[in-house]
This record gives sequence, structure tokens and C-alpha cells, in this order.
Amino acid sequence: MNPLAIFGTSSDAGKTTIVMALCRLFADRGIKVAPFKAQNVSNNSAVTKEGREISRAQCLQAEAARVEPSYHFNPVLLKSHGNGSVQVVVNGLVYKNQAISDYYDEMAFLENQVQQAFARCQQDYELVIAEGAGSPVELNLLHKDLSNTFVAKTFQTKNILVADIERGGVFASIYGTLELMDKTLRDNFIGVIVNKFRGDRRFFEEGERIIAERFGVPVLGVLPFQALNIDMEDSQSLQNYQQRLGDVKIRIAVLAYRGLSNYNDLDVLMADPELYVELIHDYRPLASFDMVLMIGSKTVIRDVRWLKETGLYAEVQQYAGAVFGVCGGYQMLCKILHDPEALEHDTATTETGLGLMDDEVIYQRPKILQRGVYELFSYPITGYEIHCGRMANYPLYYQQGRIAGTHIHGVFDNDAFRTDYFKRLHPDYQGYDYAAYRDAQIQGFADMVADNLDMDAIIEALR
Repeated sequence: MNPLAIFGTSSDAGKTTIVMALCRLFADRGIKVAPFKAQNVSNNSAVTKEGREISRAQCLQAEAARVEPSYHFNPVLLKSHGNGSVQVVVNGLVYKNQAISDYYDEMAFLENQVQQAFARCQQDYELVIAEGAGSPVELNLLHKDLSNTFVAKTFQTKNILVADIERGGVFASIYGTLELMDKTLRDNFIGVIVNKFRGDRRFFEEGERIIAERFGVPVLGVLPFQALNIDMEDSQSLQNYQQRLGDVKIRIAVLAYRGLSNYNDLDVLMADPELYVELIHDYRPLASFDMVLMIGSKTVIRDVRWLKETGLYAEVQQYAGAVFGVCGGYQMLCKILHDPEALEHDTATTETGLGLMDDEVIYQRPKILQRGVYELFSYPITGYEIHCGRMANYPLYYQQGRIAGTHIHGVFDNDAFRTDYFKRLHPDYQGYDYAAYRDAQIQGFADMVADNLDMDAIIEALR
């Protein structure tokens, strides 16, 4: 089959979730399909079986496709390092930390990595679905654009454009994108998907006619707005979480420091009707919460200093309830954080942590990238590590009284551990089956797309 590319009229148009849905729909038809994103920009990453890291978005899409995630699905990943610099991950391993301007100087090298990764995917899978980034017509960036024009022209993808009608201006965004689109993209164009429609579909029938007749392109579908509460791609997407609040028994404060990363650890908690989860963006008293949760951070030392500046550092120290840290948040619980090689900060530095556990953190190369089943808190927990910080006393996990934490992402995904932990905070806590909920979210979204999308037209175009 010809490869397929999903481009958007803008960021957050819904490319990631539509690729996810298409991966599931093609997999359900017996087609071996793989997701692909040449370059992603996200602090949300996960570890593959090869011991490499890729964006959580491509892991989600692979899960939907029912295939094992691979670093070939996301050959270039940029992780914000603060102050105009990024950590560049190539083929799942840290390549270097560099300024954005220096990164753009290496386009030839990066294009070669993308070509190799895509070729490998085409070799191993019947269909590759590539996700674009932002808009494919950022004219000043076309020569630096790995995920849109480069992929479309190099691999002759069949192309679909996704437009977000919720933002308004859907006709202008579609028309403008089509008019500015590279000829190769337009020659291989299949049609438009209008995404995030709210209300009665009949009110947009005239809109579909206008797009088809005046713009000369088919409308493949109008998708109703449907929230997906798993694997949000960036910190802005956290605002889109919709909690399933029911009989709330436990209130959780999540410290939302600026370098927040790998916040997919919140998915299972946000979806729990017995838990109320609130993101704390600035100082406030924490005594009304039953638990303080500190999740991942891409810039741990900088975020510890932010806690001190806001007053939340002292608030956590005097807090009498349960405190739990994951990865970077786990490291913050220690007495001292040492960064002699400036891996976590601009310069070599040392910072005092919260001092809630008797250990120190030293940041060293190489980054620990590991996935497996860990024996934590007396439970076999499937998860992954992705950190440079090392601890001598408690390298994997810690639990003493009300203070606990771990370097392992995915700890709360384990139903048995999660239920046991929260029952200690509230004896009436019941828990739920997260794996079943997660798959239902993926399948439910895919089913909605199938009901509103002309899959036959797409399949015909890919032959």
C-alpha cells in the first residue's frame, strides 16, 4: 500500500488522535500498520523494547495498531531543555543538547536518519501512517521541515488534511493551506477531514458542499468532538483532560512545575472517579488535599528552585499527608541534587532537595533507558525508566510511612498496587480496571472515526 500522511491546518488540529484511530481501524482490517513521525517536540516520552526513547504519542499509536513500539517510529525527538536549548534524541538515544539554531544546521544528517527509519518501517509493515507537525505550509520553515514536506516529497505519501473547526475560521484555514501547499503534496491529496465538530452535523452540510465545490477537494468526514483522556502530547493538552468524577474519596494535589514531563502518569488517576486531581501552578496551602503527587520533570533542579520561589517547597516540607514522587519528582524528595556535568541545568550546580528521604542524586551519562517488570512495593509492576539521576540508597523505589516514590513510570497503572496504596489513604476506595478503560478509550475513539469517515475512499486511494 502507498504510505499515508496526516497533515493539519494548525497545531492541535487532531493529527495525533486521527493517526491513532486509523492505526486501529487498519489493524482491525488485518493490515499490519505502523505509525511514524519524523520529528516530534515533546517532553512526554516512553522506552521501547530496544532500550530507546520515543514520543508517547507514537507509543499510543503503536498500541492502537497492536504492534510493538520501535524507535523507528519517531527517529527525531526534541525535548525542551530551557533557555532556548533542546535535548536532541536521534534514533531513541540522546544525541546532544544544543541551541535551536545549531539544531537546524544539521538538517542533512537528520534527513538521512528519517529516510533510514521510514525505509525500515516500509520494509517491516504493509502500511505506514505518517503524522505531520503543525502546518505543512509554514513557508519560512519548509527547508527545515522534517515532518511535513520532506516526508511527503521523499516518500510520495498520499495526503489528508485535518482542520479544527472548533477554533473557527475552518474555511479560511483549509483554503489557505491548499493554496500554499507544495505541488507534490497537492498532487497526492486525498481529501479533508473536518475535526472537533460540536452540534448537529446537518448544520454543516452546506459547509461540506462549499469545500467540495469551491475548493475542489472531497470532504472525507466530519468528526464530532470527542475527548481522549490518555497520553496527552504536550503540557497544553493537560487542559483538555476531563475527569470522570463520581464518588470522590481522595483529593490529590499535583505540583505543576514548569519542566513537567511524562505526565501520562496522571492518565490513570484523572480517569478514576474516586479521585479528584488538581494541578497546582502556583502557591497555595496543601492541607486540604489527601496526597501531594510530584511527577516527572525535564529540568529537576530548575523546578526545585521554582518550588522554593513560589513557597511550595516549604509547603510540602510542612505538609502532614501522603507525598509520592515519580522520576524527577522522586529525585526532588532527596536531600541533595548534584549536577557536575550540567546535564539537568545550564551550568554545573548543586541544589538542596526536600530532604524527605535519606539519599542524594547525582546526574550522570548515559541516560538510563530501560523497560520491564520491576519488583516495587511488593508488586510486579510493568513500567520503564528514563532518567540521568542516580541514587545510591534507593535507586528504584522508597517507602517509609507517608513518604513514597519511584523512578519507574507507570507505577499507578498497576491495579493491585494502586488499589492498595489508595485504600491506605481511604479504606472505602474501590479501584478500577485501567487496562480495560484504556483500550475502551482507544477503541471508542476509533469507532467514532469509523462512523464518520469515508474509509473506503481512503483505502482506494492507498492502493
